[in-house]
Amino acid sequence: MFNEGEIIHHVRDALGSVLVIDERKHRVLTFNSIFEQSKIDRRTPHLPVHEYNRAMMLPAAFHMPARVTVLGLGGGALASAFHHLNPECTVHVVELRQIVVDVAREFFSLPQTDRMQVTVADARVALEQLPDASSDMILADLYNADRMSPAQSQRVFMDSCARVLTDDGWLALNYHRPPVPNDAWFRQLRKHFPVLLVFRSKTNNTVLYASRQPLDAINAKDPKLNTLERTLPIGWRKLMAKVSRLE
Repeated sequence: MFNEGEIIHHVRDALGSVLVIDERKHRVLTFNSIFEQSKIDRRTPHLPVHEYNRAMMLPAAFHMPARVTVLGLGGGALASAFHHLNPECTVHVVELRQIVVDVAREFFSLPQTDRMQVTVADARVALEQLPDASSDMILADLYNADRMSPAQSQRVFMDSCARVLTDDGWLALNYHRPPVPNDAWFRQLRKHFPVLLVFRSKTNNTVLYASRQPLDAINAKDPKLNTLERTLPIGWRKLMAKVSRLE
């Protein structure tokens, strides 16, 4: 995947390597595997490149958050995007590895402002310590070099997310496979969130969206999406057209 790229930075910690690779106009973060953890266009670092990252922004079309919690930093694509989308939004990132935070700041233009808080910790522990109803949106993207963190498929993780979210809050989860409606994890998700939506990307990523509140579907031609597109041009209308309900 990276044959045409140039490794411009390589660091290691106890959990392995973190590489930064420049490929023409793009910059990639990888944990020394075939998978890209993050990707930006160096000219517009606040715009996510990966389709699934862009899709994780879609709950903002239903409810613009003032407080966002991002679990798993990568190169900071989601955190930077929300920081740009809403000038009044505060973003709290939880990232397990300090070297990932350092790389995101130095090479991926992660904003360093009073609206961007970064906590270096295990996401499960950090969630347990967050106050009730303290976040309008949780974006969970917990992956190691080659697979999703088991934390995201644990029922206690869903319990914590539901507790931390406000009554009209949203959860967006980058999941490793399509949901199985009758398994225990899915039933736990449904227990907390009666409204479930799904997006399937071209790269087989499954993004799950969960909301406690009933909602009306947003048509892909809704003018609201044009307004969002002017601020953050990621193709809101095209993305929203691929969202469906999970019954």
